Amino acid sequence: MRNAVLSSGLRSIGNVSRKHIIEKWLAIALLLMFAPFLAAIAACIALTDGAPVLYRHRRVGFGGRDFYCFKFRTMTVNGDTLLREHLQSDYAAVEEWRATRKLRNDPRVTRIGRFLRRTSLDEIPQLINIARGEMSFVGPRPIVQAEIAKYGQHFPVYCSVMPGLTGLWQVSGRSDTSYEQRVALDVQYVGSRSMLLDWKILLLTVPAVISRRGSV
Repeated sequence: MRNAVLSSGLRSIGNVSRKHIIEKWLAIALLLMFAPFLAAIAACIALTDGAPVLYRHRRVGFGGRDFYCFKFRTMTVNGDTLLREHLQSDYAAVEEWRATRKLRNDPRVTRIGRFLRRTSLDEIPQLINIARGEMSFVGPRPIVQAEIAKYGQHFPVYCSVMPGLTGLWQVSGRSDTSYEQRVALDVQYVGSRSMLLDWKILLLTVPAVISRRGSV
C-alpha cells in the first residue's frame, strides 16, 4: 500500500515537472514569435512616456517565495506620489483601494497604459516569468505581500501552486468580483485543477480579454 502511494506521488511530481518544462519552452517560443510586436509596444511606451518600458514588481509565488513579476509599464514614473496625493483628497478612492487594491480612475495610469490594460497586453512580459519557472500559464494571479492577509487561512492553498498568467478569476469577471470571491475562485481552482480545466480557462480567456469584462 505504502509503495503504491509513493509510486502515485512520484508520478504526480513527474507530471508536474513535465508540465513546467513544456510551459517554459512554450513561453520562450512565444517570446521569440512575438518579439517584433513586443518591440513595437516597447517603442510606443518609450516615445510617449520615456523609459523604462518594463515594470517589475515583487509578488508572492509558489511556496510563499517572492519573485519579480514583469509587465509593460502602464503608470507614470512618479506613480507613488500621485497615488498618495489622490488618496489624501478622495475618501471614496481610499475605500476602493482598501477593498480591491485597485482604482477604476487611477491617476497614475498613462494614456497608452490605459489601452494596454484594457486589452491585457501589459501582461505579456509575464511570459518571461513563465520561461524562468516562476509562473504558469494558468493559476491564481500573483499577489503582493499586503494581500496575504486577505487570503487568511487560504493563503497556503494559494501558494501551493504556481501563480498564473491567467486564471479562474480572470475569466469570471476580474475587477467586477469582490476580493472574497477572488479568493474563493483561487481555492476552487486549486481544489479541482486539471489539464482539462486549464485548457478551458485558456479558451475562456480569449473572449474575456476581447470583451474587456472587469478590466481596470
